[in-house]
Amino acid sequence: MKIQSAVKTETGKIALGTGIGVIIMYLVFFVLHKLFPTWAPFDYKVILGGIGGFIVAVGNFFWMAITVQKVANTEDEDKARSVMGVSYRYRTLLQLLWVILAIVVPVFNLVAGIVPLFIPSLFIKLRGIISAGKGG
Repeated sequence: MKIQSAVKTETGKIALGTGIGVIIMYLVFFVLHKLFPTWAPFDYKVILGGIGGFIVAVGNFFWMAITVQKVANTEDEDKARSVMGVSYRYRTLLQLLWVILAIVVPVFNLVAGIVPLFIPSLFIKLRGIISAGKGG
C-alpha cells in the first residue's frame, strides 16, 4: 500500500506540533526545576520521557491515518467500521503500554512521558480554531 501524500503531510504537521509542544513542556519543567528544585526534577528522565511520548503520540496518529486511508475506499461499511475499531483498540493498548512503561521503567519521567500523548489532540483543536477564525 502506498502512503498518500495527505497522510504524510498531516503526520508531518502533527510531528511538528507535537515536537513544539514537547519543547514547551521541557521549558516548563526547566522553569519549575529552577523554582522548586527538589519538587520538580529536570534531568535525563524528563528528556527520555518526552522523546518516548513524542514517538508514541506521532506513531499513534500515523497509524490512525494509515487506517483511515485503508478504509476510505472500502465499500463494505461494516468491514470499514470493524477495521477502524480494531485499529482504535490496538492504538489505545499501545498508549496504555507506554504509560505503564513510563510508570515502571525508572529511566522515564512519568509526567514527561504522558503529557506528549495529549499534544496532538490539542494541536488539532488549535488548528481548527485558527482556521475557523480565518473563515476557512
